[in-house]
Amino acid sequence: MKLSHYFSVAPLFLALLNNPATADQQHHGHILAGKNKTTPAEFDILHAKVVTDGAHLVFQQEVRGKAGVKSPQTVGKLAGSEVYSYVWPTKLNSSTVGFEADQGMLALALTVHPDFDDTPLYDEDGDGNKTNDGDKWHSHWVVLVPDNACGKGALKVKDIAKGTQPKMPATWPELPIFIDSPGYDFDLDNSEVLVRVPLKDLGFPKAFNFDGVTAGLKVNQQVHAPLLCVNNVFDVASGNLSLPGISQ
Repeated sequence: MKLSHYFSVAPLFLALLNNPATADQQHHGHILAGKNKTTPAEFDILHAKVVTDGAHLVFQQEVRGKAGVKSPQTVGKLAGSEVYSYVWPTKLNSSTVGFEADQGMLALALTVHPDFDDTPLYDEDGDGNKTNDGDKWHSHWVVLVPDNACGKGALKVKDIAKGTQPKMPATWPELPIFIDSPGYDFDLDNSEVLVRVPLKDLGFPKAFNFDGVTAGLKVNQQVHAPLLCVNNVFDVASGNLSLPGISQ
């Protein structure tokens, strides 16, 4: 299913950034979603929320099946490789986590991709090699923007324009896109996906709007802008990417 099914034109994207959303699910700011038997169970979102737990914000999704059991098929190279992800698009400014301000939609993601490693500071599997862990689930902040080169009205992880040096977070993995590899603690616990983000990393933000998405992304065959496109949306918690959730 293409993202354009939910998100057809760039003006809608801009409207979501500029106009606050109100949670239409009266469940303390959480998003409740119905079952969809045509969606793979491990990506069929039932519930999404962002809640404060001590010194952390916990980003949570509950899915119909067992979370994290499926990974993309290996293609043996970066070009054309795929990424699976559990994503929380937010209305937080991109500057909140250290990117340049006002760059697009800031999203937290838990991802897996067996053909490349984009967490050079971390050794997820503990084997002493920090460059072979892409096939292990790990966290990212990304900035999403529309780009018709990815499909009409589709999103991509924003590319860094050649010849520019925008501000990046300290844990940026030095890829030419707006991505950060913060190494947050997470759990894939049966049907739940949980990512713990230190409140201090976000500057102790006020309540913000969010959504829940499960999606596949793909690296361009030319490994060039657009480098990483959202090419397959499995599910959107709100149904329309309206970001109705409110962090608690």
